[in-house]
Amino acid sequence: METHIASTPFGSRPMSLALLAAQRDARILPEGKAVDKWQVYRDLCEGKSLVCIGDRALAILAALLSFYPDNELSEENGLIVFPSNKQLSLRAHGMPDTTLRRHLAALLDCGLILRRDSPNGKRYARKGRGGDFEDAFGFSLAPLLVRADEFQEAAERVRAENRALKLMRERITLYRRDIGKLIEAAVEEDVPGDWRGLWRRFRAIVDRLPRRATVSDLEPFVADLAVLREEIDNLLDSHMNAQNPDGNESHSGRQQSDSNTDSIFEFEPALEKSGATVEPERRPDEKPRGYPLGLVLKACPEIADYAVDGIANWRDFMATAAQVRGYLGVSPSAYEDACHVMGQETAAIVIACILQRAQHINSAGGYLRVLTDKARAGEFSVGPMLMAALKANSSPGRMAG
Repeated sequence: METHIASTPFGSRPMSLALLAAQRDARILPEGKAVDKWQVYRDLCEGKSLVCIGDRALAILAALLSFYPDNELSEENGLIVFPSNKQLSLRAHGMPDTTLRRHLAALLDCGLILRRDSPNGKRYARKGRGGDFEDAFGFSLAPLLVRADEFQEAAERVRAENRALKLMRERITLYRRDIGKLIEAAVEEDVPGDWRGLWRRFRAIVDRLPRRATVSDLEPFVADLAVLREEIDNLLDSHMNAQNPDGNESHSGRQQSDSNTDSIFEFEPALEKSGATVEPERRPDEKPRGYPLGLVLKACPEIADYAVDGIANWRDFMATAAQVRGYLGVSPSAYEDACHVMGQETAAIVIACILQRAQHINSAGGYLRVLTDKARAGEFSVGPMLMAALKANSSPGRMAG
């Protein structure tokens, strides 16, 4: 019935090479391929920003799909639907005819459907003597079948970006709350420091926050807030140590790591604003010692949500961890230091564990620096941390998040 999907348009509508190419691609159907039409539609709805299609056009597509008799799109069942504009309008909640035509044109321009016009421009199907459809003229849904995998990938990318954006906004909310309350507490307790200047810096960052933004738009704000939070922590730590001299010796390791503040405050924000990432370079056949990748992913499953193409090997895992550290507000220098001291694989595992408990950690960057200092002193092993995450994630009664 559908041996000649490619055809020229009826009436004054012009033919183009782009239309010819779209019709040619629609003929390249994998043999035996079948997809759930509503799953394809849901993928399109989620990935519409990448496919560049609007809500109203998708409503028309849903109406077209409702005229397809089977739930599975397949070449065997035919791929042409032939409702009139009046029928389409009724199933699109009474959409006006001019609006209907405009959004049908949008679906055609995006290559989501194709026309197969009859000699007189009408949409209909012709039945043979046996009662089966012999030929049909209308809209071909073949592009949905051909591009189903593309739409699924687009939906997964959008979901990953939305998860990353949600995490980024959560980090900003925590930083805003913590920085504001810590400065207020310091002022009330007469802690020495330029708290008025810190407050002005804090408000300058917060007042520039956009209401609508992407992950890349928010990354510089998270970096600036992380630096400000670390500076406040250092001032408060110094004050508390001065108030309690007996505790200085036990905290000497942390004081030593925090004493060189110039490098942290001068260089880390510049790296963040440039968009630099710390992606580990390693040989593909190089394997970390002691911990199978499957065990790590079982203990820290949330990191897989941020890998658009999945995590199939240690290289994928470390590349995803390098990306996630930005969402957590960990500066490139802090992560690079952790990679140098712990090793690239161990640092990536630590990032995955921190992500797993992100809601319970106020400053991921500060936490990573503490662990790096302990590792430098030979007092940290990732094993107990990983086993604790595995136990928490395997507990049948654990709460989500």
